[in-house]
Amino acid sequence: MFDNNIFLYTIPYMGIRIIIIIFCLIPLSLEARPISYSGGSTIMAFSDDMENYFYYHFSPTYKYSIGIAAVNNKFFNDEYFYGRLTYLLNRKNTKKSQRNLYFKSGISSKDFNNYFYGIHGDWETRRLFLGFGFSEVSNTTKNYNEQYFQFGIAPYLGGYGDLHTWVMLKNKKNTLNNGWESYPVLKFFKGDALMEIGYNKSSWNLHLMFRI
Repeated sequence: MFDNNIFLYTIPYMGIRIIIIIFCLIPLSLEARPISYSGGSTIMAFSDDMENYFYYHFSPTYKYSIGIAAVNNKFFNDEYFYGRLTYLLNRKNTKKSQRNLYFKSGISSKDFNNYFYGIHGDWETRRLFLGFGFSEVSNTTKNYNEQYFQFGIAPYLGGYGDLHTWVMLKNKKNTLNNGWESYPVLKFFKGDALMEIGYNKSSWNLHLMFRI
C-alpha cells in the first residue's frame, strides 16, 4: 500500500520550506473542520511517530462526513484501511466565537474487531483556540486509547483571503507509550489548504488538508 521510503517518514528542511511556500500561494477559503460544506470533499494526510494516515471524506450534509483512510501503523508494523464516519454533535456560533463537538468512528478492513471511536471538539475566536480529543482503539494485538489537549494563539489577525497563522502547544497521551508529552505546533491555513507541523522527541508531526 505504501512505499515507506517516501510517504511522510522523513521531511528534509528544504522540503518543509517548499511545502510552506506552496500553501501560502493557494488563494481560496478554509475552516479546519473534519466535516465539509454540504456536497464538499476533503483530502488529508497525517504523519507522526505512531502512523502515516491518508484520508478522503465526503460530506452529504454539514452534519456528517463519510470516508476511507489508508493507514500505515508504525507501532504494530501493519497496513490497513478504515471506513470512517464523523458526525457533528453540537455547534454554537456567536459574534466572536465558534464551538464544535464531533463524534468520530472507524472500522478496519482487516477485521470488524479492529475499530475506533471517540470525540473531539474545539472552541475558538479570531485570537484564541482551545481543542481536545479522545479515541478508544480496539486492536487484535492490543487495545489502547489516545487523548490530547491543544491551546493556540494567533500572533496577528488576518483578513479574508490572507495567510492565517496559529502558534500552539499540544499535550497528548497514548497508553501504548504511557505518560503525557507536550510540544509546539505551528498551523498555517489559507484558502482551501491547511498545514500543521510540530516536533516531539525525535519525530516530526505533519498534518496536511485540502478541501476540494
